[in-house]
Amino acid sequence: MIRFKKAAALAVSAAMLFPAVGCSSSSSGSSSSSSSSASSGSKSSTSTPGSDSSGSDEKGLTYASIKLGEDYKDLKESIKFLHHKTDRASDGTMDKLVAEFNKMYPDIKVEMEAITDYAEDSKLRLTTKDWGDVMFIPSIDKAELSTYFIPFGTTEEMSQYINFANNWELDGQCYGIAYMGNAQGILINSKVFKDAGVTEMPRTPDEFINALKAIKEKTDAIPLYTNYAAGWTMGAWDAYLGAITTGDTTWINQKFVHTKEPFKNNGDGTGAYALYKILYDAVANKLIEEDYSTTDWESCKAKINNGEIGCMVLGSWAVAQMKAAGSHPDDISYIPFPISVNGKQYATAGPDYCYGISKTTSESKQKAAMVFVKWMVENSGWCELEGGYPISKTAFTTFSFNGVEVVENDPALAGEEDFMNNMNSESELAFNAGGDKKIQDIITNAFNDTKSFDDIMAEWTSKWNDAQEELDIKVLY
Repeated sequence: MIRFKKAAALAVSAAMLFPAVGCSSSSSGSSSSSSSSASSGSKSSTSTPGSDSSGSDEKGLTYASIKLGEDYKDLKESIKFLHHKTDRASDGTMDKLVAEFNKMYPDIKVEMEAITDYAEDSKLRLTTKDWGDVMFIPSIDKAELSTYFIPFGTTEEMSQYINFANNWELDGQCYGIAYMGNAQGILINSKVFKDAGVTEMPRTPDEFINALKAIKEKTDAIPLYTNYAAGWTMGAWDAYLGAITTGDTTWINQKFVHTKEPFKNNGDGTGAYALYKILYDAVANKLIEEDYSTTDWESCKAKINNGEIGCMVLGSWAVAQMKAAGSHPDDISYIPFPISVNGKQYATAGPDYCYGISKTTSESKQKAAMVFVKWMVENSGWCELEGGYPISKTAFTTFSFNGVEVVENDPALAGEEDFMNNMNSESELAFNAGGDKKIQDIITNAFNDTKSFDDIMAEWTSKWNDAQEELDIKVLY
């Protein structure tokens, strides 16, 4: 169970390795809940930048038009919220948040249902059009957004209030607002690193591998825990493709599909080659667990908390879970990924699940849902509690990633939105799309010395080029 307490700041100095970090949980546990009791700290009302005071009736229902604590105070309604946070349903957090919401809006009742297999079940529920009023938008085509959901406002307007307003964008309208964001770096036990004599933040692949070697030589901890057996954790490595490894925010979604040799060795510790070679080298040098096939996701949380593991490659969402897994939360930190482009490090951030409001529910329920979502984003403190990258541009946050440029990868070019999905499918490499096996194969080949890293990259390049030819995608780079 994750404890309900305020997360510490996600802070990383460019010069020093071990400041306090707090990040978010993105796990799905196993329970469901419904609505209203107890307490949690939050603000009493919100003013928003550029918000007009007319409320939503005169200009239509939008996020920007609502003044929390003033508009819709006399609205009496019941709404249902579907979500994936079974852990937060189990530990009482969700009920506490709704209880706080009801202090401002006592006549808007919120029923909640936490779904364990949310990724699949939510899509099935969505098609019934009788799932409720607010949900976290599942994996659907953007073209379907207007079929199921109402917009919060134009993307241009919403960009004044939230980060990642274009994540669920269709025809210039914003259909989804994230409950929290995730940054990409490396989860570490700072005490293990200190005990190994590592006091400077690794900024390059070589420095990182040397740090892992020091951990192996000077401590009893597993330097890098792969989480091989879980499978889905392997896909985490793909999340570092793009600006982190190239310094180019257009690479992953615009240039990658048009690149002839995206996996070539740049010779300077950057690019996709350098990213995956970190894993290969760590495994080849036996800087991982003794038997990668028996790793266990649940038990690794306590292990890194108590110093049995040095680090894991996961998004910042995992930090809150690791902090809560034992009696040493202050030893858990989060550092930028060890690749520097022309001496500069980059971190990418992106949205987690996003709130969506049902198009088929009643107008009254849509109003109540819009008020509830805005309160959750602006006043609940949930993103801060999870230590997530901030969503609201006005709400309080302690999140900082000092000394590193935090960027967002640019979306695909107009008319090429499906190129990456098609390339992933045709090549069967599935980058950022469940391509866990290709990462597991890196571990297997490195551990058993059955295939060189260059041979693996050559195979990926061949598959990529074949897919480009089959799909008639032009090679431009």
